[in-house]
Amino acid sequence: MRLRDLFSADATIDPQAGAVEIGGLAADSRTVKPGDLFFALAGHKTDGARFVDAAIAAGAVAVAGDHRTQRGLRVPFVATPNPRRALALAAAKFFPHQPATIAAVTGTSGKTSVAAFTRQIWQRLGHDAASIGTIGLVSPKLTVYGSLTTPDPIALHRQLDEIAGDGVTHLAFEASSHGLDQYRLDGVRIAAGGFTNLSRDHMDYHPDVAHYLNAKLRLFRDLVMPGGAAVISADHDCSPEVIDAARTRKLRIIAVGRKAGGDGIRLVDASIEGFAQKLVIEHRGRKYTIHLPLVGEFQIENALVAAGLAIGTGSDVDAVFASLEQLEGAKGRLERVGERNGAPIFVDYAHKPDALAKALQALRPYAKGKLIVVFGAGGDRDVGKRPLMGAIAADNADSIIVTDDNPRSENPAAIRAAILAAAKGASEIADRAEAIRAGIAALQPGDALLIAGKGHEIGQIIGDKTLPFSDHEAVAAALEARVA
Repeated sequence: MRLRDLFSADATIDPQAGAVEIGGLAADSRTVKPGDLFFALAGHKTDGARFVDAAIAAGAVAVAGDHRTQRGLRVPFVATPNPRRALALAAAKFFPHQPATIAAVTGTSGKTSVAAFTRQIWQRLGHDAASIGTIGLVSPKLTVYGSLTTPDPIALHRQLDEIAGDGVTHLAFEASSHGLDQYRLDGVRIAAGGFTNLSRDHMDYHPDVAHYLNAKLRLFRDLVMPGGAAVISADHDCSPEVIDAARTRKLRIIAVGRKAGGDGIRLVDASIEGFAQKLVIEHRGRKYTIHLPLVGEFQIENALVAAGLAIGTGSDVDAVFASLEQLEGAKGRLERVGERNGAPIFVDYAHKPDALAKALQALRPYAKGKLIVVFGAGGDRDVGKRPLMGAIAADNADSIIVTDDNPRSENPAAIRAAILAAAKGASEIADRAEAIRAGIAALQPGDALLIAGKGHEIGQIIGDKTLPFSDHEAVAAALEARVA
């Protein structure tokens, strides 16, 4: 593509440079290939302007950035007021194909499950559907496990182009606050946006909760296409603000939950039936009774948001509600992975206070005896949540084992100490596999065990290395050893 074709009218390009042919896009000088356009982005930890010379040396034929980046370069320079957004829009033009129907979901907890459930609903209805998020890309022809909730815009738009070429017509993906705040999702043709809930998270990035919420509101204020649907959980303190943002854009609002009404999906009643739940919901004056094969009240919210996204993008209401009875939980999301002495063992990704509380509360009905929890906290992240998680464990569990999560560059003992200070009576076992073995060994009939924090992850980040580790495999090994 020509350089001028990748930018909107607010960019400043030398007319003679506009015809330069661009062979690819890059925002990391280490990935630049000859013929690429390099975007010099100001980041949280470093400034892309420092790497312009390296990008040019690697073969970049043009550079884009804000006005301060320009300094007598020997290749054309494009000045743009918002380089991050310009990168996303350029990526959308460079990789032009997208699935015809796209839904995005934001919120603190539940994004992965909602994306997976929406994909499953569409698949049940006969569509070639995919999902993108924390566990990676899941599509009919390709599954690629990843680590970022929202990929960078070049990777995202390349992925959209590829799966559209593979025949995917419906896509559900997670919209993280980082991705929204950093304009990674601009240029995606989003037909429906979903909102689950809001609680403390990412306070190492966002200065306060208001900034965190505003980042998420970009999905409705800026990104869902005109006339699109907004599916919003109505049962939270911030729900009215989210609904107002959608209403201002004149989006079609589908509220879900106990407080939903009108064209929404109202939860009338819910009761536990073994490792499932019986729901009574109401939509447009009709009541439906649904057997939801998932544990935890928060999974009701996730399932109803997914149903709303499917309905909001044109799927048949009766077929959508019927498909809820076939849902399978996303990997590592309150996933039952085994049992000992008849006591169930669950793995969950809960690594923030609210998510840990919800997971423990969801499992309380299954622990007639003791509810045991094994968990830790990640390093180089919000330090304020560590004592909060310790207190939540103390309030909701009967037995606590504090262990390592992903300590990264921090001292693991210091992370554990911050949790233990608020988790009176907790045990401390640094080695995560050993902690899991101890939790399983303690199980008696009537107990339940939650292993929280890492969920689907298959590595543990210690220092600058990622070592192979899976909670699922650790549970299997511990159970096998006890049988042997």
